[in-house]
Amino acid sequence: TTLRDAVVAAANPNIFHRHADRVRMSSIAQTVNVLQSMILTDGGKMALTPTYHAFRMYVPFQDATSLPLELTTQEFTLGGTSIPAISASAARTKDGRIHIGMPTMDPQDGVDLQIDLGGLEATSVSGEVLTADRMDAHNVPGRPPAIAPAPYNGGRLGNGRLMLAIPAKSVVVVGLD
Repeated sequence: TTLRDAVVAAANPNIFHRHADRVRMSSIAQTVNVLQSMILTDGGKMALTPTYHAFRMYVPFQDATSLPLELTTQEFTLGGTSIPAISASAARTKDGRIHIGMPTMDPQDGVDLQIDLGGLEATSVSGEVLTADRMDAHNVPGRPPAIAPAPYNGGRLGNGRLMLAIPAKSVVVVGLD
């Protein structure tokens, strides 16, 4: 699987999460050596795919409480069809931490977001970003990873807002403390 697959893999839980009143559980059917795989093998060699990394980044959303999140963002247009450049959802974990997951649908342009925290008192923001130089970047069993999550340093807090610089063709998951 590729970075493109990871972006789509991250957008789907956001859709399910926004409908948490009706969707109680979801899972991935493909696990090893199939379309949208999480793990690829070749004999005794193994590679974690971008899809694996997207799912691992979304672990904090499991058993968390869905929070309302409304974003106004630029559109990404391809072939006459336009969609929001960012898909996002937010959740509060049992320990009280807030997480926001945001895949960027636009393969060329990043997005600067400002999220009104609505009175939420946060003192720090940290997270991970999954991106690469190409949408078709992928990992190959037996080779060093071409794509893996890295620390995300594009977020800051101020005046009751969370400001985020989201790179093009990426999955970003941040946590607020």
